[in-house]
Amino acid sequence: MASETRRRSGRLEAQKDAFAESAKRQVSDAGGVASEAVTSGAWAYPILGVFYLVSHPKVVKPIMPALVRGTIMSLMTIGALFTFTYLPQVAVLAFVSGPLAFVAAIPLVLGESYVVINFLLRAFIFGQLGEDLFDMVLVQKGQSALVERGRQVTSKGGKTMQLGKMITKPLSRFSTDNIVRYVLTLPLNFIPVVGTAFFLAFNGYKSGPGYHARYFQLKGYDRERRQAAINKRRGSYTAFGVVAMLLNLVPVASIFFNFTSTVGAAIWAANIENKQEVNPVQEVASAAKDGSAKDAVDATMSKDSKKEL
Repeated sequence: MASETRRRSGRLEAQKDAFAESAKRQVSDAGGVASEAVTSGAWAYPILGVFYLVSHPKVVKPIMPALVRGTIMSLMTIGALFTFTYLPQVAVLAFVSGPLAFVAAIPLVLGESYVVINFLLRAFIFGQLGEDLFDMVLVQKGQSALVERGRQVTSKGGKTMQLGKMITKPLSRFSTDNIVRYVLTLPLNFIPVVGTAFFLAFNGYKSGPGYHARYFQLKGYDRERRQAAINKRRGSYTAFGVVAMLLNLVPVASIFFNFTSTVGAAIWAANIENKQEVNPVQEVASAAKDGSAKDAVDATMSKDSKKEL
């Protein structure tokens, strides 16, 4: 009887030690990701994308029709959701947040708007526009050879390159995992401040690598190599994803920021390919002061490619 008790006690102690070790390891991993997220400066790439896009009219021109239609759609969606869902959610939040319910309901409605708008944009407006924009920026950053792995790129003379038809399978417009995860974590916003912060961090952690899906496709990575690349820059992707999501929650302007995040991701991919140890924060400061740096080449869309948009 005594020996059985000792064995049970030993197993319990072993389980406690294993639990403590697992908790310590996970806290350490989370701390490492958080540290890299802050120090890498990758969070600045979505902002750098804003400066790049507004300073390159030729990049804006192909996406202008989508911007106009997307803005109208966003206005209608946000207006409808705030009209019909804001006050009911304030009433529910009053039991949790008290007098802060009127404020706490705002990010919740914006989060719901993001789900609806994101679905409508990808279903009816975006098409392969994100990939076209990503490729165009890569070419302008001197990565024509990389882009040629996934589409036709022809020279128009001088430093002007023209993007042609895709030769790789277009990326999926929708990610079921992303949508389900986003919807399931949306109630975290019922918890003031802490809940919203965790919501952004968790979804940024999961969604960040998706901005380089086209890059991984052009590199020809299989699932294993793609995951290795993500793990190598896990904190950086988390930082990028958090800032991109924050920008996407801005009412109406989210359609514009969706494009600028794509541009920022392409600039980041070009820097990785060039093996440049670039501080994106300094790039943002330089762009704000002097405008974006001069590109290696100019890139345009062919008529055939535009018809696919």
